[in-house]
Amino acid sequence: MFKRAAVFVVSCGALLAGCGTDPQVENQEIISNLIESGIPADDIRVVEDAVYVGNDAHVTLEASREMLQRGESSKELVYTTNLVSTSVTKICINPTSSFNSYTRLSQGLDMAIANYNALGLRITFMRGPSTGCSANITATTMAGTGGSAGFPSGGKPYGTINIGTGLNSYNVDVNEHVITHEIGHTIGLRHSDYYNRSISCGGAATNEGTAGVGAILIPGTPTPTPGGSIMNSCYPPDTNGEFTSSDITGLQYIY
Repeated sequence: MFKRAAVFVVSCGALLAGCGTDPQVENQEIISNLIESGIPADDIRVVEDAVYVGNDAHVTLEASREMLQRGESSKELVYTTNLVSTSVTKICINPTSSFNSYTRLSQGLDMAIANYNALGLRITFMRGPSTGCSANITATTMAGTGGSAGFPSGGKPYGTINIGTGLNSYNVDVNEHVITHEIGHTIGLRHSDYYNRSISCGGAATNEGTAGVGAILIPGTPTPTPGGSIMNSCYPPDTNGEFTSSDITGLQYIY
């Protein structure tokens, strides 16, 4: 999730599956799986031993293997085939002490959680620490004014959202927008303008590819427009941080 017409290098650590495994070997398999699933090679990045697609979506080894086994697609993206299972009903988002030290990031997290809970979905979100959590997500910080996350695997949401500390100098609505966007990735939402990132970012008409993880159209959701979805690749500087009507339609359809 980046500001419109700007690109920032994603920087975050990766949780590697398997004790003592070589991250380079794992990354080679992840990249191979992604390419075989249909993702263009020039849309795959390795940053600090973590593999990303679409600039802000971290792909784990397990998730890449699931992608390889599935493959629905359409011309318009809304969600992936990797979703949160029905056994997950309460997702707790646990901010680190570093995250909490940034006032607007902390406020943005509360507002993002409220965005989802206002929709009456089968999953609810809670700011942790809390009890009775079906799954947990850590909210931590990274450099820059963007964010990163990943897609679900094994029926669980992706376990981390990384939010740029530079956002603390932006208004709280921008913080709300970026955090809401990254939470969306953790439960299976892809960029609504994945097939043409210039819709929200400007510049070249970059296509992220169907990714093998699915680019599944939800009935009643329109073709993406600038500012038309909180899941657009890049955010406008005048965002209000709220879901659009098509975002609400999509989320209620899935969950």
